[in-house]
Amino acid sequence: MAEYSRLAKGHFTSTGNAQFVNLPFLPDRVEILNYTQVVAGVTNSTSVEAKWDISMGQGVAMMQAYSSAGALIWDNVVTNGISTFQAGQMLQYGPLVLLGTTGGAGIAKTSGTVLTVTTAAAHGLSPGQWVVFQNLYETATTGMQQLAGIPFQVQSANFTTTVFQVAWLGNASNLTAIDTAATGAAGFRQILYPTLYEPGVCYPYTITVTNGVGTVTTTAPHNFQVGQEIMFKIPLSYGAQNLNELPNVLIPGSPQYFYVSAVTSATVFTFANAPVLSTAYSVNNTFASFPGLKFAQCVAVGDINTGGTLYSGTQLYPSPQIYTGLASAPTINGPAILGAYVNNTSMGFVIGAGTGRVVTGAVLVGANTNVIYWTAYQDDLIVN
Repeated sequence: MAEYSRLAKGHFTSTGNAQFVNLPFLPDRVEILNYTQVVAGVTNSTSVEAKWDISMGQGVAMMQAYSSAGALIWDNVVTNGISTFQAGQMLQYGPLVLLGTTGGAGIAKTSGTVLTVTTAAAHGLSPGQWVVFQNLYETATTGMQQLAGIPFQVQSANFTTTVFQVAWLGNASNLTAIDTAATGAAGFRQILYPTLYEPGVCYPYTITVTNGVGTVTTTAPHNFQVGQEIMFKIPLSYGAQNLNELPNVLIPGSPQYFYVSAVTSATVFTFANAPVLSTAYSVNNTFASFPGLKFAQCVAVGDINTGGTLYSGTQLYPSPQIYTGLASAPTINGPAILGAYVNNTSMGFVIGAGTGRVVTGAVLVGANTNVIYWTAYQDDLIVN
């Protein structure tokens, strides 16, 4: 039978961490091949091929790897293997990871652009994943609760099994570092699927204007495109009130929108026709008056007909880009409002960073920069 079968293939460059692959179906078989290692020839303690079937259960795999003696053998990955995922419309969160009270755990004020998080035990994250903090009380009246509730993307720089960094004004005077003396259950949760059916909202931690061009740096990928129409929602404590969508002082009752003029990186963009800021934009709010859920936001509002780039003979309704890790990829659906909504109920499979039961040095997803080819299947009929 082949009436309802589905088949997809592709490849990616491994980072050494778990790899999410989005598909328009939920596979029941997955095969992967480490092309880099095959080309390199025999390498000790290296995985070259793996297979998974839904009947095996989630998070396992059969792996063909070279042993420490250079022999090619089949091995079993019992944890962090291959599994499927399917997410709905609401954000889903992982378990609370406590910062702990030993091992130098906490959040350090590192620089003007990053905060450094250290956990007492392995945090289980990978660069590119998103987290949200909670209960950041160093004492009853000091700490970092000003940023609790904002989505942050885990950066790749200085990343270890117990250390990661997030983008923020890390030297802000009103932040008190979280250390072993912290009160309460200070910690974070991973946002499992951060890009679903929801407006394209990003959280700026710097906004500057020079010669009519505004530059915005966000805590996680903004997903904006050049020509995208945007608006700002900025509480009074952040300053820069003349960027707000309402009120428009020139046309009372009319929203004030701007257009993305350049995308510098996944977390930096510029917008045109920016006014001189009424007051400087700053996230350095005091602990006593932290805004709670009322954070400064930048929101996409235009669609391709009214707020996007003019049609020039290319694809009329491009699928929006999403960040499942540190690199962007097109969504499986479309058309969609350009930048404003992510039309992406996520499903697909995950290749984990598990190792063999015998060849313990062979990593399923491969080493950093390895090119991995994959094939995913959904079969018509499963007999048993």
